[in-house]
Amino acid sequence: MKLIDLYIGEVTRRLPEKNRQDIALELRSAIEDMLPEDPSEHEVKQVLTEMGNPAVLASGYRDKPMHLIGPRYFDLYISLLKLILPIAITVTLVVVIVVAIFTNGGETTIMDAAVSLIGDAISASVNAAMQVFFWLTLVIALIERADRSSSQAPLTMNSKEWTPDDLKEVVYIPKEKAISKFEIAGSLIWTAIWTAGYFNADRLVGVYHNRGEGLEFIAPTFNQNVLLSYWPLIILMLVLEIALAVYKWREGQWTKRVAFFNAVVQIVSTGIIALILTNSELVNQAFLDEIGTVFGGTSGLSWIAGAIILTVAIVAVSDVYQGFRKAMISPAK
Repeated sequence: MKLIDLYIGEVTRRLPEKNRQDIALELRSAIEDMLPEDPSEHEVKQVLTEMGNPAVLASGYRDKPMHLIGPRYFDLYISLLKLILPIAITVTLVVVIVVAIFTNGGETTIMDAAVSLIGDAISASVNAAMQVFFWLTLVIALIERADRSSSQAPLTMNSKEWTPDDLKEVVYIPKEKAISKFEIAGSLIWTAIWTAGYFNADRLVGVYHNRGEGLEFIAPTFNQNVLLSYWPLIILMLVLEIALAVYKWREGQWTKRVAFFNAVVQIVSTGIIALILTNSELVNQAFLDEIGTVFGGTSGLSWIAGAIILTVAIVAVSDVYQGFRKAMISPAK
């Protein structure tokens, strides 16, 4: 009978002390009813196997789950995770952008600045994701253990059990119309890179000479005072791009409104870029002198500026066209 005593002990040690004696008597009675008069050790093992794992049996007496997130709350948990995680990462990336604009990290090249910015963005995003995962898991686990309902039916986002009426709220999004989270994250990271580069152009973009021990920054390409004079327009571009990313995430698909918003952002951005590049004082004189020394003149720079504006315009028109094309795709497809 030693195995029976050990089994009952394994069950009751997992239970509140006030209930142990009554449950031990109940278990012993149930086990003995399943055994013959003079049971062998093999017969005892068979009965205990039928009774099951002591931890599982104790969980049944405690009426508490042996899992962190059970089936009743799991779908709600995943839905909230998908909802909150992109918001947290978006806010984090916006903060990284602001910090990159107004702080001087000491980077000496564009590559150093880009690597630093991307590293900060990835690190901050991973940290935000871990925080969301931890706290949401903890909250849902506590809510589940406080739930006294006997029903195990999964809950929906409105904290109610599923009914056929919920099907009316289901929206089918064709693959061609869908906007991926990776696309949105990529656009935010690119926004962070160009914004930080713009406000720190006098330290990053220019002529570098190889002095043997590394690259030495000789002359900035742009007149930083001219660049900073356009800061209200740059902030406008920044706000529009972030707002577009958030709106894309909220909609999850290309609609006429998303396409129109995207067209506005592309037109405004292209106009601002063209306005800045056509400023005759944009390029730093020291840079022009260095270029003139190397290439024997600077007459080709105006063509480069024109080519950049044309390229930006072509990319913008293509992006606007693709947006409206995807928005016109019928959901039936």
